Amino acid sequence: MNILIILIPLALGLGALGLAAFLWAMNSRQFDDVEGAGWRIIHDEDDAPIQK
Repeated sequence: MNILIILIPLALGLGALGLAAFLWAMNSRQFDDVEGAGWRIIHDEDDAPIQK
């Protein structure tokens, strides 16, 4: 039972750390363009058009 005295605050601290990291990412606008990376992979600007 004494281990709960250590594990409960540790779990709460890690949860708070994860929440703080998520809020920091939201505040620094990390999740603004969720589809752009996928479209940039498909659309390659280096490809020249095919000449006929």
